[in-house]
Amino acid sequence: MSASPSLVTRLRGTVDVLYREIIKFGVVGAVAFVIDLGGFNLLRATVLQGEGTWILSRAVIATIISAAVATAVAWVGNRMWTFRHRRNRPVHHEAMLFALTNGVALLIQAACVGLTNQLVSGPTSLAAENAAKVVGIGLGTLFRFWAYRRFVFSQELEDTSPVSR
Repeated sequence: MSASPSLVTRLRGTVDVLYREIIKFGVVGAVAFVIDLGGFNLLRATVLQGEGTWILSRAVIATIISAAVATAVAWVGNRMWTFRHRRNRPVHHEAMLFALTNGVALLIQAACVGLTNQLVSGPTSLAAENAAKVVGIGLGTLFRFWAYRRFVFSQELEDTSPVSR
């Protein structure tokens, strides 16, 4: 009979950790989202106005720049808060995996914006670019959460406090 409460307790603990990680990931992501979308719109309204070629369209360049800045903010937030209990590698190794994960997510975003520019005949509206960027951010976020838990911050630190036992 003692195995059941132990299993229930472990399951409850796992769900609690996942729930807290999702909430914290969401808060960090919301801050990064504001930086990413705000930076994108600021760049599109100022130094990166106009069209350009498909691969190097000004919208794609603005996406890359704004996402890179948001990624730096997300790195700090996720490492120091969301997944602080999962540090198991040297910081440079985590940073490299984090950068690679965000590079894939950035390609997802850039592809959404680039495809929108290709599919819309004539000049693309800023609203269409923003919609494509939001879709790309959403798809990239799903990928990032999975990859962070699976590869970047993959193992929980062992809890040595006597209270948790």
